[in-house]
Amino acid sequence: MLPTRMRAMLLTGHGDVTALEYRTDVPVPEPARGEVLVRVKAAAVNNTDINLRTGWYSKVAAEPSGPPPDGTFTAADAGWTGTPVVFPLIQGADACGEIVAVGGGIPSTRLGERVLIDPVLRPPASAPAAPMRYLGSDCPGAFAEYVAVPAVNAVPVRSSLSDAELASFPCSYTTAENLLTRARVSADDTVLVTGASGGVGAAAVQLAHRRGSRIIAVAAAAKAPAIQALGAAEVVARGEDLEARLRGQRIDVVIDVVGGPAFPALLGILTPGGRYAVAGAIGGPVVALDLRTLYLKDLSMYGCTIPDPAVFTSLVRYIEQGEIRPLVAKTFALRDLAAAQEAFLEKAHVGKIVALT
Repeated sequence: MLPTRMRAMLLTGHGDVTALEYRTDVPVPEPARGEVLVRVKAAAVNNTDINLRTGWYSKVAAEPSGPPPDGTFTAADAGWTGTPVVFPLIQGADACGEIVAVGGGIPSTRLGERVLIDPVLRPPASAPAAPMRYLGSDCPGAFAEYVAVPAVNAVPVRSSLSDAELASFPCSYTTAENLLTRARVSADDTVLVTGASGGVGAAAVQLAHRRGSRIIAVAAAAKAPAIQALGAAEVVARGEDLEARLRGQRIDVVIDVVGGPAFPALLGILTPGGRYAVAGAIGGPVVALDLRTLYLKDLSMYGCTIPDPAVFTSLVRYIEQGEIRPLVAKTFALRDLAAAQEAFLEKAHVGKIVALT
C-alpha cells in the first residue's frame, strides 16, 4: 500500500532560499500510461536548481549566486528553455530510487527495480512534435519522496554504490559525457576543463581520462590534489593567466562550464582547428567574442544541452563496470535543502551535494 501524501520541497517562486517550502502533505503522483512511480532515495543538487530559483535563465543578465534584483528579469522567460516557470514546483534533476508502481502498458516485473532517472524527458514516438521536458524544471522532480517519470527514463542500475553515490551521477555526468561526445574528444587530444572541482567539471575530468585524453584542469589551488586524483595531468589555479601559463602547449579541446571574463582566453589557447564546448556559465553568461579568433583559427564551438539517449545508457554501463567513481562531498536531509543549496553556492566542495529523502 502506497501513501497518498508525501514529503516534498516546493519552490514557491523566484527568489532566495526562503522561496523553498518543505511540505509533508503533497499528493503522491500516480503514474500515467507508460510511466513508473519511483520512490526517491537520494537526489543531488545542481546549478540548474539555483538558476531556476533565482530567475537566472532570463535573457536579462542576473548573478547566478543570488536572487536577481527586483525588476531585472522577466518572469515570462525565466524557465531554462525561455518559458515561464509554473509554481509551486518540485525541483530536482538527479535521482536514485526504486520503482514502486507502474502505469498502464508497463509490466509489473519492473516493480522493485533500482533505477537512475535520465532527467531528459523526450517526447514519445507517437507525438514527436511535443516539447522536450527536463525533470525538476518543466515537470515535478526528485526533491520529494516519490516522482512519476516515463518508464524509459527509469534506467535499471546494478551497483554496490550507495543511493547518495548513485544520485551524484545523472545530471553532471550526462552533461559532461555529452560535452565530450559533441566535441569528439579522443585519446589523441589534450583537453582543458574549467570549473573542474564542480559536479560537471569533475565528471568531465574523469570521463576524459577514461577516453585516454591528457587533461589540464582549472580549479582552486587548494583543490588540485583532489582533481589530479581524478586523472588531471596538470591543474591551473583559478584566476591564473591561462595564455601565459599554457603558452607552447597544444590544447585541442576546451570543456567550459564557467564562461565569464575568462572566455576570450579559452579561445586564445586553443590550437588552430580546436573545439570549444560549453554547458554552463557560472562565471557570467555574457562574454566578449572576437570573431577574428573564431574564424582565423578555424575553431568549432558547441553549445551542449540535450544529449543523445545513448549517452545516459553508456553512463550507466560505466557505473556498473566501475569505470567512473562518485564524488559525494556532503549529504543533507531533504528538509534541509535550503542549507544544501547554500553550501553548494559556497563552492568549497569537490563533487556533489546530495539530499537524502
